[in-house]
Amino acid sequence: MRYKLSRGAHSVYALHYHLVLVTKYRRKVFEEAVVERLKDIFYNIGQKFGVEVLMQEPNKDHIHILFAAKPTTELTKFINALKGASANRLFHEFPELKKKLWGGHLWSQSYCLLTTGQVSLDVLKKYVESQGER
Repeated sequence: MRYKLSRGAHSVYALHYHLVLVTKYRRKVFEEAVVERLKDIFYNIGQKFGVEVLMQEPNKDHIHILFAAKPTTELTKFINALKGASANRLFHEFPELKKKLWGGHLWSQSYCLLTTGQVSLDVLKKYVESQGER
């Protein structure tokens, strides 16, 4: 099996993540115009951090983001930038959001970040186990 690997000056890597952000109080605020702007904001922030946003799929009260990062990416800073900048911009551009989300918070404090891979964990465990059989 061939993997799609990225290269750095001293490394070869494939770092993919699945991020889920939920709106404060799970308010259903993501209408079509808001969603399109949100995707654009996330894509632009990703570029600034050297992160490739691969996919974004929103629902009314949360969004799933698949992205590829470098080993040097500071994930918490990237996620905080996504949450902070998107909230500021969306509240400014869509003032009606403030009526549904009081207190100036668009996002829940927590988030879900999962690593993904090109193979499943079970396959990887079998591969690592097989290395001891040589």
